[in-house]
Formats: sequence, structure tokens, C-alpha cells
Amino acid sequence: MPETITITDDRTGKTVTVPIEGGVFPSSALRELDPSLYMYDPAYMSTAATQSAITYLDGTNGVLRYRGYPIEQLAEKSTYLEVAYLLMNGELPNETELVQWKHDVTHHTFIHENMRKKFAEGFHYDAHPMGMFVSAVAALGTFYDGAKEIEDPEERNHQVLRLIAKAPTIAAMCYRFSVGLPFNMPDNDLSYSANFLNMMWKIGDYEVDPRLERAMDILFILHADHEQNCGTTAMRVIGSSHADPYSAAAGAASALYGPRHGGANEAVIRMLNDIGTVDNVPAFVESVKKGEGRLMGFGHRVYKNYDPRATIIKEAAYDVFDVTGKSPLLDVALKLEEVALSDEYFIERKLYPNVDFYSGLIYQALKFPTEMFTVLFAIPRMSGWLAHWDELLVEGQKISRPRQWYTGADERNYVDLADR
Repeated sequence: MPETITITDDRTGKTVTVPIEGGVFPSSALRELDPSLYMYDPAYMSTAATQSAITYLDGTNGVLRYRGYPIEQLAEKSTYLEVAYLLMNGELPNETELVQWKHDVTHHTFIHENMRKKFAEGFHYDAHPMGMFVSAVAALGTFYDGAKEIEDPEERNHQVLRLIAKAPTIAAMCYRFSVGLPFNMPDNDLSYSANFLNMMWKIGDYEVDPRLERAMDILFILHADHEQNCGTTAMRVIGSSHADPYSAAAGAASALYGPRHGGANEAVIRMLNDIGTVDNVPAFVESVKKGEGRLMGFGHRVYKNYDPRATIIKEAAYDVFDVTGKSPLLDVALKLEEVALSDEYFIERKLYPNVDFYSGLIYQALKFPTEMFTVLFAIPRMSGWLAHWDELLVEGQKISRPRQWYTGADERNYVDLADR
């Protein structure tokens, strides 16, 4: 027997029964009761604003799957470009499809000379890399005549390839400009992750260590998509207006730029630096319990269990430290995790480490400045954003237009300036 929910309007006694599917019931139930009735749900705490077949997230049980594939399996066996193909197309590629996909992405990594020389030089010398990244992604759409041809599947695919391919190039350009270094051109003989590291760090005879290349790829896989978060919602809302994907992606990246979204791993590093030593961990934990500080990198808006990405990223961190040497903050992080996970205060509140707790340590070990952390988030998330953008267009989603609960003044008459 199908599950249903019955809602009664106590004002009128009218009752409506609608089905429950996957823990969700349609808002049409409210419209059936009263067309002028709306549910107040700030921040979408209990609202499913869309249907999607891309990412499954079960926060209670700590489950994350892309197109049905567990994140643990993808991080162990796959590559970022293979995952990007999966997100965009719904299935893992066969050998021929993967070779073609890699070729297509690799041969779109270069950016227009005007972007590299004139656009970048228009920023102040110490411009924040993420601010430059957001602006560059938006500007990129002006270079392609087909950017606005979103009804054409072939044109959409061209823009998808360009954005996924050029995101690392733009990111490296923004960083190199911010520190006054010359731009490194993409190397089409390298993998997606190795090419990015090469563009970032090459000076003289630089060679990418394969262990760091793999760690970067794992980080990209783990950050590729995460269901209807703030940035992805921004992508879908903007995309629903039929804006070009560059404008929509710039909007999504702007949402990610906010410290409540993409800046969490920066906050973890600042917290660990403030703690300073292992000996200071117990006192810091007690201060958090008294409400005098915040435990950054623990807990999540959706996960009420251990973030599955955190386990994977913790293992990847040790592979990175084998190459770079151990971060001085690692011991502080490990002690903090040990104390917090054994304290009833945090256990009762289901505060477990999330992906941000260890990712910042890896980025720091790889010599990325904290200003680049959000840019590193945006590079892989581009494929997830584009998958959602393409999905909503294929499904013909209406333009997003939420309603509001008006709490302002009732109607009143205009008062002339002299009488106010």
C-alpha cells in the first residue's frame, strides 16, 4: 500500500491526501487546500526545490553516491575526469568514450590571449584569486558565440567541455597573477590534475610527483558534487532563467566564495593555528563547550553522522605528507579529533569531522595559500554545477520563483515632504 499524508485545514475543515515518495510529498497539497496558502521555510530546511538523478546524500547514515556509485569506490578506483563524465552523462564511460572525453577536455584547456593578458592585468596586484576566478568565468562567456544557444545540445556540450577544461587554467592564472609570477601554459601531455599542479608551480625543472597528482585527483573527486548545496542551488536558479552557463557558473562560484560555504577549510586552518599545540587542545575544547569558540570542520548541515569524504581525505593526507613532510598542525588536528569524538558533548550533538577538517591540511602541505582554498573547491565543482544545469534544461524546469511571507506595513497614503 502506498504511503500517504493527510493534511487538514482547521479553518475550513477541508482535507487533502497526497502520496509520499522517497520521504517527500508534493506542495500541490497546500494549493489544493487553499491557492493562497504557502509554507514558510527559510533556507530551504525542509523543502525539496527540485528533482535530481545526479547525487544521492543520506546524511543520517553518512552515505554519498554519484549516479548511484559510492563515493568510496570512485575515490579509490576512478579519476576526476571519469567522474566528471559520469556526472554529466549518467553512466561511467567505456574505454573509447573515456579516451575521447579526455581528448576533448584536454584540447580546450587554453584560454584566449585577451583573457590572459588584458583581462587579468585589469585587476589590482593583490586581488583575491577567488574574486578574479568569479569574474573570469563570467567574462569567458563573451568569447563564445554559442554560449547562449542553450537549447542546442551540441552547443551545450561545447560550453561544458570549455568550462571543465578551462577552470584549472583560470585558477592557475589567478594565482600566478596574485603573486607576480608569469603564466604557465597548459601542457596537453599531462593529466587533468597534473596539468593544474604544473601550471600552478612550474618554475624551472618542476616535475609533478605522481602521489601528489593522485591526491589532487581524489580531492577533485570528493568535491565534484554534493547535492543541493548553496552554490548548486544558485546554479540551478540562475540556469532556470536560461542564462548562459558561464553566467550561471559565475553565480554559483560567487555563492561558494562566501565563508559559510566554500571557506570552511580556511577556518579550520585558522582554528588549528590559534590552538597552536597539542597541549592546548583540551582547554580549547572546554572553551567551545562553554560557547566561547567554534569547533570548525566538525558537523554539517546535512550529515548527522561521519562525513564519508572525511575518512577518504584523511587517508589521502598521509600520502601527501609522505612527499611534503608532516604538517605541524597535523598533530593538533589528530588530538582535536580524538578529544572531540570521545566527549559526550559532541557525541550528543552528532558533531563529527567533515571534509573540510583535513582538506585544508592537504592544501597547506601542497603550499597553496589559504586564499586559494575556495578556488580549489570551485575547479572540481564545475562539473557538478554543469550536470545540474544540463539536467534542469533537459527536464524543462520552470524559472525559479519562490514566494515570500510579507511582514511589512499595510497600505498607507503618501505624505508630502513638508508634512513629514
